[in-house]
Order: sequence, then structure tokens, then C-alpha cells
Amino acid sequence: MMRKPTRFFLTPFSAALILGLFMVLGRTISAETTTSTDKAEFVGAQTCLSCHADRDSFKNSSHAKNMARMKGIEYEKSCETCHGPGSLHAAAAGDKSNPGYATIKSFKNSSSADVNAACLTCHQDQGRLHWAGGTHEKRGVTCLNCHSVHNPKNEKKLLTSVDEKSVCFQCHQDIKAEIRRNSHMPILEGKMSCSDCHNPHGSATDKMLVADNVNQLCFKCHAEKRGPFLWTHSPVQENCLTCHVPHGSHNDKMLVAKLPMLCQRCHFNGGHNNAAYDAVNISRQENRSANKSCANCHSNIHGSNHPSGKFFVR
Repeated sequence: MMRKPTRFFLTPFSAALILGLFMVLGRTISAETTTSTDKAEFVGAQTCLSCHADRDSFKNSSHAKNMARMKGIEYEKSCETCHGPGSLHAAAAGDKSNPGYATIKSFKNSSSADVNAACLTCHQDQGRLHWAGGTHEKRGVTCLNCHSVHNPKNEKKLLTSVDEKSVCFQCHQDIKAEIRRNSHMPILEGKMSCSDCHNPHGSATDKMLVADNVNQLCFKCHAEKRGPFLWTHSPVQENCLTCHVPHGSHNDKMLVAKLPMLCQRCHFNGGHNNAAYDAVNISRQENRSANKSCANCHSNIHGSNHPSGKFFVR
């Protein structure tokens, strides 16, 4: 037998109860809608400063000036350019339980992706083309780890520390130790900076180099080592780091090992007897390298243009 469809009847009380529930739900949705960021309006920097008076110095910063000069953004609109329209946030008057309080963008607890996206809205010039997918971006580094918008200790680059090397050394402690060795890059002396060799915002090369490879980077300063030479020392063409430590070493010329041990890594079958001098064989010195340093004779070790310079002695 076919069952008859069940019929439901609403009593006046049930109908009133359902209508009341819809009215409450409608008020809730309406309240949430009025506190959304879509309804927030721009109120200007002066309104922001009524609570955030400690940010008043921002108007004199290079950031604010460059926003006006390059982007046409007046100081009155500068706060909300990054933080979003602030009318609902201002109306909350510091009450965190008010839904409007959270409509402003705060970068303190934001993800690295959100922080960087806000900065890259304006800073998408050539120097940052390789930020996405770069070493720093993949490791969760944010712009605010190195730069401070409101309280920079270095006004020129808005750095969080007094100079560039101090910012880099916050993470790169191993490089900081190398820079303090006897023979080192003149970074501590202020004659060069980390960004002379590395692009902290990303690069298409390994180690975020500003050149296509290590040798091209070194040759920017050491042009006399570039060649081409009539007689070329092959390790020089391959990689400068075969013999040199890039940041600092306790050996002369930032070498990876002392002479003659450095040369003996490759030239272990050479014509020189490199055994140590002692009382037994002190008389046989004709086939020994003087003072145990290959560079005493092979002075043009990077390459030679002399017709008789096959062994880099001229």
C-alpha cells in the first residue's frame, strides 16, 4: 500500500517562535555586516594619532616622504595605506571586545606572507623580483625582521639596527665569527657592506649573490685576477672559493689553508720534496721549497702573461 505523505501543521505559537528566531538571526547578520572592513571608512592620520601619539614622528621619516614623492600618498592617508580604513577601529576606542576593533590591520601577529604582501604592494621594483621563492622568503623572514617603519635605528634604509651588518648578524652568527678573523673582508672597517655581494631581497643565483656567479662577483673588485692569461691557473677559472674563504680566515689572503698545504691538495706529485726540514736531511735543500711557501717563487699564481711564465713564476 502507498503511504500517505506526512503533513505538518504550525500552531500560532510555533509560527511566532520561528519568526522570532529569524529576526534574531537577521539582527546578528546585520551587526556583523556593519562591522566588516567593507563598511570601514578612511579617517586620516590625525584621528590615528589621537591614540597613537608615539607614531607622530613617522611624518618626518624617509618612508613618509617617499610615499608622498613616489606614490602621491599624502601623510594624512599614510597610516591607512598599510593598516586599512580605520573608522570602525577608532569608534571602538580601544575596546577589544568590540568587533570593530579588529577591523584594522595589525602586523604584530600576522603571518610572514601577510606582512610581506603589504610591503610588496609598493616595493616591487627590480631589486625584489626574486623575493618570492628566495631563501629568506622560504624561511619565513619578514620585512619587519630587518626594517622598522615607525622606529628605525637607521633612517636611510629603515633598519632595525644601527647598520646593515648588525641586521645580518642577528641570524648569520657564523659569518659574524668569520668577519672577526685575522684576514677578513673590510666590513667591520665600514669599507664595504653585506649588500655589496648579496641581495637580501633575493637573487637568481646561489647565496643571493648580486652577480651571476662567485668569480664574476670577485672580479668586480679584483679585476687584475680576471684574465684571460697566456698561462691560466685552472682553479682560478673554476671558482675563487677553491682557495679563498669569502668572509674571513686566520690564514693570509683569506686562504682556506696555509701554504704549502693549500697547494699540496692538488700538487702532491710535484717535483718538490715538501718534507719538513730536520737535522738529518738539512744538507739536501736543493729540491725543497724555500720557507715552505710555494708563493715565494710562484708569485703570479692566478695567471701569467709572460712567455716563460708557464709555472706562474713571472
